[in-house]
Amino acid sequence: MFEWKEGVVFPALKGVFYDLPCPSNLSIWWNFGSLLGVCMGGQVVTGWFLSFYYTAHEDMAFMSVSFIMKEVEMGWAFRGFHINVANFMFACLYIHVCRGLYYGSFRLYKVWLSGVVLLLLVMLTAFTGYVLPWGQMSYWAAQVISSMVTAIPVVGKDIAIWIWGGYAVGNITLKRLFSVHFLIPFIILAVFFLHLNFLHESGSGNPLGVDTDCCLVRFHSFFTVKDLVGVLGSCGVLCFVVAFHPYMLVDGENFVACDYMETPQSIHPEWYFLFAYAILRSVPSKAGGIILMLCSILVLVVIPELWVGKMESLGNYFLCQCVFWLWVGNFCILTFVGSQGVEEPYITAGEYGTMFYFGFFPFLGLVQRYEDFLIRSISKSGPG
Repeated sequence: MFEWKEGVVFPALKGVFYDLPCPSNLSIWWNFGSLLGVCMGGQVVTGWFLSFYYTAHEDMAFMSVSFIMKEVEMGWAFRGFHINVANFMFACLYIHVCRGLYYGSFRLYKVWLSGVVLLLLVMLTAFTGYVLPWGQMSYWAAQVISSMVTAIPVVGKDIAIWIWGGYAVGNITLKRLFSVHFLIPFIILAVFFLHLNFLHESGSGNPLGVDTDCCLVRFHSFFTVKDLVGVLGSCGVLCFVVAFHPYMLVDGENFVACDYMETPQSIHPEWYFLFAYAILRSVPSKAGGIILMLCSILVLVVIPELWVGKMESLGNYFLCQCVFWLWVGNFCILTFVGSQGVEEPYITAGEYGTMFYFGFFPFLGLVQRYEDFLIRSISKSGPG
């Protein structure tokens, strides 16, 4: 008979998910990491099921998606979950990143850098998945986004032709994007476990931004129970959305088969890309807009180098907290601007929003220096 021996079967996983030492003061904002792991698992399972019936061909892709929704038993539920879990996953990702910025988690550089890589991979997976239904918006979004590489000097057009598999977006493009969409989740899973391994090596941050080595607890059962409550609550919300409003965030144009001869009045990406789309549109130069759009994510890599504060968390800086929440509000404004047409006042709002988006990072350093100066001045002056 098989005998369980502690520390022999899956010792690495046991150390990460069971015996991982964690600060005892972690708040609800740390739950989104586990929610992202559950979302990733759900996407792999539902995507695997959908791949049984999906056909990556320009003449049959749209009809195969329709067949899944109408003819396959529970196919509508699997596709509804796949779409809405993607939306929920991006909401959790952005909250997870904001939590890392607010509480200084980026000081754990390996953990932070692997997290940024995960964000980029998830974005790439989401874009390729958005194209697969081959609806009207899917096709034209693929046409617009993939043509951006032509802005690369010298080799841009050659790269675009390689992506398209020809001189325009077509059947070969769809097949290649489907292959990428199916492959990348496995890369994401590998980076995800690497992310957890780095977290296990360096330990987790905490809301106070101080050393908590003297007050650590096991991940199980102190935080597994809390995470389970969050997962069950989120599953309840997702079940409600899938049952009653499964396509509330899907553009209506995508329920129409693509027409190569008719361009939609407004071509825009899903809501989770709208902030980057607004940044892209705010620059008259095509190449400059693409560079800024990429930098809107890549700037997260250099944040640890921009931190100049004496304390490790924005929770210890009142003025920095105000600036941070203004930046979050600006992110929401850019998301709204990206969903609107290219007209005033949205053009001007996008330009100012872009300037504030990137200006936030160096400006935050100036505010930190000022608050550190005030703290030193008050401490020197004493109680009197």
